[in-house]
Amino acid sequence: MCTAFCLQTKQGETFFGRNMDFSYDIDPHLYIIPSGYEWNNILTGETFRDRYRFIGIGQELDGLLGFFDGVNEMGLAMGALYFAGYANYDGVLQTGREETVASFDFLHYALGKCANVEELKRQLKQVRITGAVDPVTKTVAPLHWIAVDRSGNCIVIEVTSNGLEVYRNTIGVLANSPDFSWHMTNLRNYMEASPAQMEETYWGNTRLTPFGQAGGTQVLPGGYTSPARFARTAYLKSFLPIPENRNEAVISCFHVMESVTIPKGAVISSRGHYDYTKYTAFINTATCEYFFKTYDNLQVGTAGLFEQASTLPALMNLGGI
Repeated sequence: MCTAFCLQTKQGETFFGRNMDFSYDIDPHLYIIPSGYEWNNILTGETFRDRYRFIGIGQELDGLLGFFDGVNEMGLAMGALYFAGYANYDGVLQTGREETVASFDFLHYALGKCANVEELKRQLKQVRITGAVDPVTKTVAPLHWIAVDRSGNCIVIEVTSNGLEVYRNTIGVLANSPDFSWHMTNLRNYMEASPAQMEETYWGNTRLTPFGQAGGTQVLPGGYTSPARFARTAYLKSFLPIPENRNEAVISCFHVMESVTIPKGAVISSRGHYDYTKYTAFINTATCEYFFKTYDNLQVGTAGLFEQASTLPALMNLGGI
């Protein structure tokens, strides 16, 4: 369970952020990966070399470093979200691919190689994304990805039984299953949602009036399912005032995510574990700055790629978040 969205300010800066909701124990940290960093493809043993440096939130376990989200020096930001029941890495043979990448390594691969969304789309024509057991869940984690660049160009990447699918994401939102096209179709169920409301109506000769404000939001779903979180986030992102500057954008981003943040106890997985929001993070793609807070610490922390990169060695831990 996760929710992500992107937002632009009146000054043209693009922000990307997400809630990390998970029922497994994770120990996320911030890492800076320098340009030229070399790492092994666990599937083929070949060596990948990153063209761009990036900052990201991830976890190192059993000798593997995987990333949940991040942004590179060119302003390409990405997040990986669970896609249970729909991700199918081997259902359709992706012929003609030059490189094979494990699904939990794909975010690192993309941020290290691609400067923007258009370049990422071209790179996808040379890649086969396949499943591999990740060290956190001990399963082949079903994932899909949202990517946005400094221009605000946003896409969703999914690998299903239909093969590799890339969607232009005009709403700038992603949650979990079903697939992205289903979520966009589902928004039509909430066309009547509005910040305004009808002041009165008559049923026959009976005059009816609303209970205070917010009558226009009654049609919005209230649960924590993926379709409900997608719809609420899309509504809030679409109707909030466009932020004047980066400070307003950060404030707006956190307020939107509060509507889909999951507290402990609200959702329990089939394994009997709490599924809740481990952290919320937002990225300014223009400055490559992170703004984040965790479940146990509501104070917003910050970290930047450019201001830190000159002093931090490869993979230096910026501190547990």
